[in-house]
Amino acid sequence: MFMKIAVLSNVNMNVAVRMLGKSLEVYQTEGYGNELGLLMNPDSSLQEFGPEMVFLVEDLMELLGHDLEPAHAAEQIDRWFGAFSQTLKQDCIYYVSDAYLWGVELAAVADGGRKSALEQLWQQALEQCMAEHSNVRIFPYRSIIEDMGARNAFSLKMWYMGKILHSTQAQQALSEEILAKAALESRVAKKVLLLDLDNTLWGGLAGEADHTSIVLSEDHSGLAYKNLQRVILQLQQQGVLLAIVSKNNEEDAIKILQEHPHMVLRPEHFAIRKINWNPKNENIEAIARELNLGLDAMVFLDDNPSERQLVQNLLPQVTVLDFPEHPEELAPMMVQAYEEFFAKSVLTAEDLEKTGQYQANAKREALKSSITDFEGYLKSLEIRLIREDASKYTERMTQLINKTNQFNLTTRRWTQAEVQQILEDDSKQVLLYRVEDCFGDTGIVAVVVVDCAGEIPVVEEFAMSCRVMGKKIEDAIVEDVEQTMFALGYESLKGLYIPTEKNQPVAKLWEQMGYESLGTCAGEQQYRMNLADRPERVCFVQREVR
Repeated sequence: MFMKIAVLSNVNMNVAVRMLGKSLEVYQTEGYGNELGLLMNPDSSLQEFGPEMVFLVEDLMELLGHDLEPAHAAEQIDRWFGAFSQTLKQDCIYYVSDAYLWGVELAAVADGGRKSALEQLWQQALEQCMAEHSNVRIFPYRSIIEDMGARNAFSLKMWYMGKILHSTQAQQALSEEILAKAALESRVAKKVLLLDLDNTLWGGLAGEADHTSIVLSEDHSGLAYKNLQRVILQLQQQGVLLAIVSKNNEEDAIKILQEHPHMVLRPEHFAIRKINWNPKNENIEAIARELNLGLDAMVFLDDNPSERQLVQNLLPQVTVLDFPEHPEELAPMMVQAYEEFFAKSVLTAEDLEKTGQYQANAKREALKSSITDFEGYLKSLEIRLIREDASKYTERMTQLINKTNQFNLTTRRWTQAEVQQILEDDSKQVLLYRVEDCFGDTGIVAVVVVDCAGEIPVVEEFAMSCRVMGKKIEDAIVEDVEQTMFALGYESLKGLYIPTEKNQPVAKLWEQMGYESLGTCAGEQQYRMNLADRPERVCFVQREVR
């Protein structure tokens, strides 16, 4: 978790700061109302403190100076965001509150839409700022206030006494949300939600009788199951892979998935399906192999306590969710699971296309099984390795470095700010790769960082998504890196390998590429290649640069 944060505001937030100080190192602000000045002044105590995250909790009424004319408000909001944008540092993450306009005079405003119109002006400016700056996020201030209600969230008495706008209850909720966002920025999200069917995605048993009544509808318990599916669909659309692990006759289950009028989740929403009578731990292990993901990336939901216990005992890396006693608790339980295990601070284009990518990979595996000659299989894939402009994909590059374990030569972890610094460092060569084939675009899947500060350049980072392993794509990448370095005038290239528990699949990569071992130094295994003598590699991959 981030340990150094700052909470800045135009109202008194000292209560929340004291609460946060029990868990994190928090900047002790110099009063309030000078948040932009603290960010702008290079000699301010804030800059000396050096926060890793800054939370700006802005009261819109105070920011507008209680001027509720929309034209004046738009000018003031534009000025604020213009100044704020000038203060941003790449090595810091900024959470800016969305707007909830509150003040005693609002009750006397005849225009009933004025409040929402002014809040929308702030929202539009905040979203524009986020579009321009990848390290700016929305802090959900509005929903916190709405959840507890304005009567409970604000205190006129405290406001008149010390410009403390928020009640103790509200400051507690704000501090808890700040802690949650700090944890979100530093954790690795789970990737797969494993789902049982009967009495989990729907009530009742598929195919139990000729006229089985499946509990799935727009009322009573049926609506509770439908709302669970609606929540799960949102997870799927944000990049969570869905998999079925259920003991059923597959034909009966698929018929419900395809034809039931109240099914929200259809067969195409699932990256993989294991509907059979095999032990669920075996099915889950098979899913992990087919998706090429670790068991620790998976979360399991099943109504049957014996199945949950089986998975807990035999596959302790899998997160097993507690199943609620009543159907009406299902959707809230899944929302909580999303927040605890799956939520991400930033969604990339690759996240939004995950299910399609893994379904396409299943087609590749089917093709592989139908062609016994591996060389013929690679040729049939028509693989294209495309080098992209790394500066356009900072977030995805950060994801690759921090979430790739099996094909990661050094397994160093870098923040997005550090990635940005690398991209701006003239002594570094950053090569980012997309892979496409006859089944579609697998997205940005590999990154190589070469340190050219010394006489001999060194590949200090080489990470590649596990979903493209085993197709000799790494051979094409190494060849591309070698040719790039040779074209820049370098005669040799070094590679590094730092062993971990999970990156054993690439332990011999440099040797397999023809590199000479130089031995081990400070835990790093070092290798070297004379670029003029590099071997010719046959990998059936077409390369291009965009």
